[in-house]
Amino acid sequence: MTIIDPPGGHGRPAVPSRAVAALTRCIGVEPAKFAAAYWGREPLLSRADELPNPHGFTDLLSPADADELLSRRGLRTPFLRVAKDGQLVPAARYTGGGGAGAEIGDQVLDEKVLELYASGATLVLQGLHRTWPALVDFARDLGTALAQPLQVNAYLTPAGSQGFATHYDTHDVFVLQVDGRKHWRIHPPVLPDPLEKQPWGGRADEVSATASGPAALDVVLEPGDALYLPRGWLHSAQAQESSSLHLTVGIRALTRYALVEELLALAAEDPRLRAGLPFGTDVADPDAIEPELTETVEALRDWLLRADPAAVAAGLRRRAWPAARPAPIRPLAQAAALAALDPDHRIAPRAGLRWQLTPAGDGRVTLRLVDRTITLPGQCEAALRALLTGEAIRVGDLPGLDDDADRLVLARRLLREAVAVPAE
Repeated sequence: MTIIDPPGGHGRPAVPSRAVAALTRCIGVEPAKFAAAYWGREPLLSRADELPNPHGFTDLLSPADADELLSRRGLRTPFLRVAKDGQLVPAARYTGGGGAGAEIGDQVLDEKVLELYASGATLVLQGLHRTWPALVDFARDLGTALAQPLQVNAYLTPAGSQGFATHYDTHDVFVLQVDGRKHWRIHPPVLPDPLEKQPWGGRADEVSATASGPAALDVVLEPGDALYLPRGWLHSAQAQESSSLHLTVGIRALTRYALVEELLALAAEDPRLRAGLPFGTDVADPDAIEPELTETVEALRDWLLRADPAAVAAGLRRRAWPAARPAPIRPLAQAAALAALDPDHRIAPRAGLRWQLTPAGDGRVTLRLVDRTITLPGQCEAALRALLTGEAIRVGDLPGLDDDADRLVLARRLLREAVAVPAE
């Protein structure tokens, strides 16, 4: 786990203070201790009085905010799931058309949601890191501190109800209790560090047997409490005497298995590994396969010793970068800033932007982004680094360029490409 320098290229700035603050909202220990003792290893319960949140987590999403999402925002599936008695409720039971001008048939119908919730169903608001402003910002900041892409869901559970049976997740989570009280029972993994392709359903009997034994952690979360769970730890939760609202922040970290997958993808370049099996090989016969397996392992070992770290990193970049969006931009305000730009205006790097800046070898420099690569004259490199590794900068102070006309050309290009934004 990295909590010093976020990914995205050499020369990146240190984690901003707002990102560190987002992490400390979730853990009752110092970030360094969390990284060394808990991250990917052990659950961590942090009570409200151990956290710097005088008002808990209601600023991120309150019950009133959840009601607004469910009734006034034209919410569509899959941004809402409903669970009852441990099973997902078919979306057709709570969706339909939205009336004149909004006839799309997968919109959430508030009266149907009321009927289900009042009968004990749990509501799961999904993808809130994309739909609710406070959580858009919080997820970006926390993701910067953890150097990992995040997702945020909210769980609204009626009094005394339990949405899902004991299970495990294939990603780490922070549970942030917003409102009400919820009883959590945590058990050790039946499969440590499961991959996304290893969901709990394939080990349902083991999960059930382990869940019937003594819990590693048996707690009631109160408003303002936080719980960290590494992937694989079994858990179930039940609302207490009143309804409960909590946020679950899922951390979609890459694993060493992702390195293996990238290495195997690149191994297709080796002709020995592309060779067909001998004519007539009985693939069901272990004795027939054994010599082929031996030769293949030797060829793979030889190839792995020559693997190019840069090629592996490029493959991982293609996976990781699209998983976390940078800060939203305001298209109208951005266009207005473009039209009015002068040397005295200040611009800032777009928060959360993933980038790599490298010489192109022909007197130019390339700025690689998530979905495209921008090529610029080499004399722009100093200005680009000053902007991307800093905070706000006056256009007329961009270094390495001859005059304000060149600085304005570069600044306009960066605003148009959504690399920079007008400084507040």
